[in-house]
Amino acid sequence: MKIAFQMDPVMGVDINADSSFRLAEEAQARGHELFFYTPDHLAYQEGHVTARGHDMIVQRVEGVPAVLGPEREVDLGAFDVVWLRQDPPFDMHYITSTHLLDRLKGQTLVVNDPFWVRNYPEKLLVLDFPDLTPPTAIARDLATIKAFKEKHGDIILKPLYGNGGAGVFRLDHGDRNLTALHELFTGFSREPLIVQKFLPDVSNGDKRIILVDGEAVGAINRVPAAGETRSNMHAGGRPEKVGLTERDLEICAAIGPLLREKGQVFVGIDVIGDYLTEINVTSPTGIQELERFDGVNIAEKIWQAIEAKL
Repeated sequence: MKIAFQMDPVMGVDINADSSFRLAEEAQARGHELFFYTPDHLAYQEGHVTARGHDMIVQRVEGVPAVLGPEREVDLGAFDVVWLRQDPPFDMHYITSTHLLDRLKGQTLVVNDPFWVRNYPEKLLVLDFPDLTPPTAIARDLATIKAFKEKHGDIILKPLYGNGGAGVFRLDHGDRNLTALHELFTGFSREPLIVQKFLPDVSNGDKRIILVDGEAVGAINRVPAAGETRSNMHAGGRPEKVGLTERDLEICAAIGPLLREKGQVFVGIDVIGDYLTEINVTSPTGIQELERFDGVNIAEKIWQAIEAKL
């Protein structure tokens, strides 16, 4: 098959951690042809969705993860699969790329389905499952956020469309920084904020569960560094081997059918204790760590699910 990867610059990836690299590596091992481009080189031209990029051969070489051919323009409608894999922020640039990729429907399989990536951003899709999530509010209005804090005391405040643990703050019962943080966030962004009741179980880790076509295939536990609330690996969290509990399976059983129905083939959900906190559909990570811990080729499972759809 002909496979295109819309992703951040490939030469900057960590070959031992990056999930897009692992997906490309597995595709190549299965005999598929690879093409790489960045989202700023995606275009719509007179009825065609095009991209300027490079034929690509990936290799597990530190500092040189890929060999790229000369730049060329391609019609993405001639490809079998396009991977939507650039990292957030989930801004208008990101959203526009989903609109353009939407136009490939009926010609090319786009993974994850861009229509539902656009309509199911990570911190909003969880609102469909209030019985699975901690108390949550989304607001830009300071009075609403203050009322939430007065009710729940110890809270987490974060940007609605952030990623990687950036801009995540814990405000405990005695913290007096809410107004200042609100001024900071609203001073550079028009977006709302999300607040959730703090879950003390985060000290034991924030579990990343990988689902492939709606089915749980394994999990890693991300443990915060000493003195840190955030467990994201971008923020210094330490990955650990972990199994799936009955509650984890209950959560996956509740959300899996919706993910499968909406074409979300590769999803990473975040679970703290007994609560679902995020459903990551834009550019989930974690498959390389999971493969090392469990010895299961998750990338192979993802490609099997994709190949079954073609």
